[in-house]
Amino acid sequence: MNEHHAPADRTSRRWTWIGVLCAGAVVLAACGSSGSKSTASSSGVTINAASVPGVGNVLVNAKDGKTLYLLTSDTNGNITCTDDSGCTKVWPDTELPSGVTAATAGTGVDASKLSTVKSADGHLYPTYAGWPLYEYAGDTGAGQANGQGIVSFGGTWETLTPAGTPVLAKSATSAAATPTTGGYGY
Repeated sequence: MNEHHAPADRTSRRWTWIGVLCAGAVVLAACGSSGSKSTASSSGVTINAASVPGVGNVLVNAKDGKTLYLLTSDTNGNITCTDDSGCTKVWPDTELPSGVTAATAGTGVDASKLSTVKSADGHLYPTYAGWPLYEYAGDTGAGQANGQGIVSFGGTWETLTPAGTPVLAKSATSAAATPTTGGYGY
């Protein structure tokens, strides 16, 4: 008679363990999901400082380390680089996510220099020492400053030091990309 109940007991125990494991997986997934959601919803824009070849210690985004730039025509709270002009296709802006009211000062950044500016369409953007911040589509990763010194969209694009000073020198990458004439006769 015990033999007759043994398979049923094993099956019951097996289903009990499967239930426990599934319940544990659901709890872990819920915890992981909850943690991810709170991080994503509370995250905004964090600004760091990093050494970038050719321009020195400048502002970068903390997300992927890409160099941040200012446009010299963005003065007195005016944002001249807009979606309408096509500027933000080449120079993506650093719009704050909905519900976030300020950027975060990361490594090497003076929090007192961070502020915000509101665009004509009501979007909020971080500024540093009064300058709205942009990335350059020509920078494919951290440690690049290919946009340094480019003149377009009514001003000159410059990197920005943690002191809030524009870097006016050409980057090594930009200088290396400048064509030179050689005596090759081609």
